[in-house]
Amino acid sequence: MNARAFEETFHWLRTGGVRLAIIVVGSLVLVRLLKLASDRVARAVAVEGADQVSEREKRALTLAGIVKTVGTTVIVIIATMMGLGELGLDITPIIAGAGVVGLAVGFGAQSLIKDVIAGFFIILEGQFAVGDVIKTGEIGGRVEQLNLRVTILRDFSSGAVHFIPNSELKVVSNLTKEWSRVALDIGVAYHEDIDRVIGVLQQIGQDLARDVQVGPLILEPPEVLGIESFGESQVTIKALVKTLPQRQWEVAREFRRRIKATFGKEGIEMPYPTRVHLTRIESLPPKEQL
Repeated sequence: MNARAFEETFHWLRTGGVRLAIIVVGSLVLVRLLKLASDRVARAVAVEGADQVSEREKRALTLAGIVKTVGTTVIVIIATMMGLGELGLDITPIIAGAGVVGLAVGFGAQSLIKDVIAGFFIILEGQFAVGDVIKTGEIGGRVEQLNLRVTILRDFSSGAVHFIPNSELKVVSNLTKEWSRVALDIGVAYHEDIDRVIGVLQQIGQDLARDVQVGPLILEPPEVLGIESFGESQVTIKALVKTLPQRQWEVAREFRRRIKATFGKEGIEMPYPTRVHLTRIESLPPKEQL
């Protein structure tokens, strides 16, 4: 390396090199600050010591994840453009080419644009958030991740992870928004005294609400609405319990257990299907005489 080349390199290191280093360090610092700010906002809305995640906290966690992703992407793109400029590359053709490529991608990726728009309105309207349990079509599960393009669900029964583009979420049922409900249909035999059965169910509901472990999960006293329908072999009685979000399954299991145990003690019959097999034996004709 001759003296002139060394001098030019040294001059660039003192000017453009320093600016390039500042751009790299500054972008890393901005990404770190963005992550810290998002995490602090999520912790600020969290209720310390609370077992149940509030709607405010779920929405904050969702927005924090999106802000980190989008913000990091924007910072990296801007830092890359500035760095290329400091290296002496003309970024004007790159920007123009990016515009042309973006236009072509826009025509070829209309479904992606639909996903982003749908995701934006899902988050803006607070339809559901990370931690909610939702059902769409035949698929249901807990929302593990939500961004502008895709919603990721964890299936409760199989543990499978479902990746659903946001534009495919036509009808969504949020099972855990603000509160949940247990709806039980209890079948009893036709010969039972319905008023007595309803009284027993009301007593079971009151005992359930006073339980030390299950009681705090119940928001309102359980209701026994009365006869819901008449079946072929049973009368169906409807009971409702309003619970904390995502705790309806736990309350329902305990409610069913107590109903089964109490009905057994009180002698209340819960019909179940039976099958009767009839066998017809026909007499065989006598053997022909040889």
